[in-house]
Amino acid sequence: MLGLVTSVALLAGCGQRGTDLSPAAATATRSTATTPSVPSTTAPTSTAPSTTPPATTPTTTAPSPTPTPHVVVGLGDSVTSGYACGCTDFVRLYATMLGARAGHPVRPVNLGVSGLTTTTLGTQLSAPQTTAALSQADVVVVTIGANDLSPLVSQWQHGGCGTTCMQKASRDAGAGVAAALARVRATTPAHARILVTTYWNVFEDGDVADADFGPGFAQWSDAVTRSANAAIRAAATADGDQVVDLYAPFEGDGDRNPTDLLADDGDHPNAAGHRLIARTLLAASTG
Repeated sequence: MLGLVTSVALLAGCGQRGTDLSPAAATATRSTATTPSVPSTTAPTSTAPSTTPPATTPTTTAPSPTPTPHVVVGLGDSVTSGYACGCTDFVRLYATMLGARAGHPVRPVNLGVSGLTTTTLGTQLSAPQTTAALSQADVVVVTIGANDLSPLVSQWQHGGCGTTCMQKASRDAGAGVAAALARVRATTPAHARILVTTYWNVFEDGDVADADFGPGFAQWSDAVTRSANAAIRAAATADGDQVVDLYAPFEGDGDRNPTDLLADDGDHPNAAGHRLIARTLLAASTG
């Protein structure tokens, strides 16, 4: 996000948008010993075969074990990390909601880092802590790409960044998202679901953006965001991952002021915003 310092995974960072089952049935094999005939000097006696059925061992059902906690891993920038909120981030909220619906505990692992770009996410994905978490994940939520576009703000302020400019930047960010998602998929179990979010705005938004940048910025930043979201969507679907749209929940058709969902910086979600993201993820996690 805008004007903040990029940090890589596992390093302290702050400021930018970036960064938080069969029981085996025991079969008793009965072996029947056959006693060889031994010559006898006594008169042979005939023994009628027994008609009594063999005793059977009652079948017992072991109590079901406590469900193993499922794991939700959050990857991304400061939106994921919960920067500027001082609240429960959406990764933890989503895990709690998912666990309540499923009837078993779900453990959140938030690896969001403030300032993360698609390139520095690639670096984070090589870290042992990240690979260990992803190897246990049932769900991975990825929010990345906004910080790749941060330089465009300066361009807008110094002469503009039109359609060609924003489309090229979006394609580059989309390529970075695609590369990162390929690495995420290669590290997670085959059953893991990967949810990739879009953004409501890749820059400041609402009343704060209007005050900081003045006329024209809101329309331009919305156009950049739509372009970036299209690139993120294309990258995710090409890798077979699920896209979770955050634009409409925050912005509607583009005519909604999201200020009430944003922190005082106008950039990151506040507590209400994080709750909205968590609910949106839960609604997408059906089937």
